[in-house]
Amino acid sequence: MVAKKPRVLIVGGGMAGLTAAHRLYTTASDLFDLTVVEAGNRIGGRIFTSEFAGDRVEMGATWIHGIGGSPVYDIARKIHALDDSTPWERMDGYPDDGVTVAEGGVVLDPLTVSSISTLYRTLMDTARAGGLPANTGPGVGSFLRKGLQAYRASHRGGAGEAVEDAVFAMNENTERTYTSADDLEELNLAAESEYREFPGEQITIARGYSRVIEHLASALPPGTIRLGRKVQRIEWSPDGGGTAPAEPPVKVILEDGSAMAADHVVVTVSLGVLKAKGGMEFNPSLPSFKREAIGRLGFGVVNKLFMEVEEGEDEVPSMELAFEQEEGSKRHVAKIPWWMRRTASICPIYGGSRVLLSWFAGKEAAELEKLSEEEIISGVHATLDGFSAVKVDRRCNGSAGRGGGVTIARVMRSGWGSDPLFQGSYSYVAVGSSGDDLDLMAEPLPSGGARMALQILFAGEATHRTHYSTTHGAYFSGIREANRLIQRYSNSSNN
Repeated sequence: MVAKKPRVLIVGGGMAGLTAAHRLYTTASDLFDLTVVEAGNRIGGRIFTSEFAGDRVEMGATWIHGIGGSPVYDIARKIHALDDSTPWERMDGYPDDGVTVAEGGVVLDPLTVSSISTLYRTLMDTARAGGLPANTGPGVGSFLRKGLQAYRASHRGGAGEAVEDAVFAMNENTERTYTSADDLEELNLAAESEYREFPGEQITIARGYSRVIEHLASALPPGTIRLGRKVQRIEWSPDGGGTAPAEPPVKVILEDGSAMAADHVVVTVSLGVLKAKGGMEFNPSLPSFKREAIGRLGFGVVNKLFMEVEEGEDEVPSMELAFEQEEGSKRHVAKIPWWMRRTASICPIYGGSRVLLSWFAGKEAAELEKLSEEEIISGVHATLDGFSAVKVDRRCNGSAGRGGGVTIARVMRSGWGSDPLFQGSYSYVAVGSSGDDLDLMAEPLPSGGARMALQILFAGEATHRTHYSTTHGAYFSGIREANRLIQRYSNSSNN
């Protein structure tokens, strides 16, 4: 009689889930009965390559953050996804030929911008290197502002506080999109020293980030991945359920009322889903250590806005936007809507493209999801008018609806915050939490003496202590949980 293989059910078809499935199947296909259930109608999760105005764009994950040691880079290189003759988003890297413009249309002195931006990067490097001064508060925001104050005390007679504030805030707004924190004061300063980056160039994937996901999925047998299967509840046995029960110890209840039994369930849904009331139920409830870690960690919203410039208009330069920080100040343009006032830039997605891009985080990102296309275009036009020193000649005598001499024909935006399958973009270590909470997120259940049962395992970027918020962090977590299962059964077969 052939022994039944243990049933492994992976919840979520994003980077973490498909990496775990790929690892289990390609390394130990003879050990497991494997299924991946994905609530949506596509694989990829927060990786989603799309098209807009004839250009390839990324609605979610965009960058390979350093190529030295990155598993995402290694996969993309091996499958020849890094080269393509078709233009794509950020194919030419970060724009280095742009201008920094103050509200009201003043092009700022590059030396002033460089000085304040260098100060900002030095402060963030100090935070990530550890060894912070005594009496430093818990939040990144206050640390940064104290650093700016110290700089002013030793550099009197500079460009003026209003300009310095605007450029410094521009850098802070970029940081918000890096971290997903709405307010940098919510970002845990001490935890910054644990975050790790890969060395080397930061690049995008010419044939699209989704190619990496498709590669992982392609190794799995047909029928392994089941789309449109949303998990409503996971029922498990905290007492361990024994090592070889007659029935698998975990039951997964789907939204349509059907059920799937499993020996092991790997949960890879976002931290946002775990945080949300009704996002995913566990019966019995998750233990307090797990619930508290979920509650303490931060999970924010970051969205991208793509804007198509009308045919026949002149090329729009890359613009960094230095907004006035004090309402009613000399240059403050009242008609610019509040949700535009903390985006750091408007720039073509590559040199010569008619598609412009801005990033939004926090409250502004959430608001962007609620607005109509007409309201968004109006707000963008008002912003371009407010920074009109770089405008091109108007046509039609500056007719209504034009922005800085540029007409936006249509827009496309991501909507990660309002999507019930994600409820946000990526995690951060919030004030009140620590890297320990990321480790607690990764703890399998049941815990304690019955841990070897490994009924519920957890993967995803929010379960990786040093590479959270990244696709490679999600990848590493999927490998970790797959190896946990492989090791258990490899050890069992050797006993």
